[in-house]
Amino acid sequence: MKRIAVITGASSGMGKDFALEISQKYQKLNISEIWLVARRKEKLLETAEEIKNIPGSPLPRIFSADISGSEGAEAFRDILSEEKKSGDFKIVLLVNNAGFGTYGPFEETPVEKEMQMIDLNCTSLTGITGYSLPFMHEGSFIINTASMAAFAPLGNFAVYAATKAYVLSFSTALSAELRGRKINVCALCPGSVSTEFANVASNGARKEVLHGISSRKTVSHCLKKAFSKKRTAIMRLKWKAQALGSRIVSPYITALFTYHFSKRPYDHKNESSGR
Repeated sequence: MKRIAVITGASSGMGKDFALEISQKYQKLNISEIWLVARRKEKLLETAEEIKNIPGSPLPRIFSADISGSEGAEAFRDILSEEKKSGDFKIVLLVNNAGFGTYGPFEETPVEKEMQMIDLNCTSLTGITGYSLPFMHEGSFIINTASMAAFAPLGNFAVYAATKAYVLSFSTALSAELRGRKINVCALCPGSVSTEFANVASNGARKEVLHGISSRKTVSHCLKKAFSKKRTAIMRLKWKAQALGSRIVSPYITALFTYHFSKRPYDHKNESSGR
């Protein structure tokens, strides 16, 4: 039976690093194909070429598509249905990594972009997981990219933090539900990581995240935790302390503090708030 790994948001950053780490270090999973899902076809082709140069790597297949929202998730469902026509297959690993954030107070950010964020970070992730589960079996793994933002409401980051709180809550509950099927679910909860995230979130006002750590190291740590059947992957001691602190400090106080003292640059030019 064909064994498949699916990675969304695989064109760059942690998604790309998930693809490379899995292809290079986890050949014991006997993955036949690794599906790279994202919008930017050129970037996906670059990642696929890098995978092909890894001895013994799985066959990379690219799916250039917008998977946002229910329509995007349904498009992914159709891909699975089409693949089923060619024979049975098993999804060994699903990495829901696609997502983005937006810096700035909610009142000042484009409401359309905030809704698109919910569509991708929450709706798409939920749908793709649901449509994948019938093809998963005992020993399969799900990794959902959440964030340190999942642990508390954040001023200037309100919707993003809320979407990641959803991802963490959903992942934890799903882990409990799938325990009987022996399907393992892990939520990746990173803090600042060196990816394109800040450039997108700030609309170009901040090219790189401040004090970001290596994306590849973050992904490597997550895979080790996930395959050790841990429910969360939090790499740094500082991040673990922040997660613990979120249980002590009032959520409102955290939101108020971050609103006043954690300003994030954002270029509002040429964007309408839709209000």
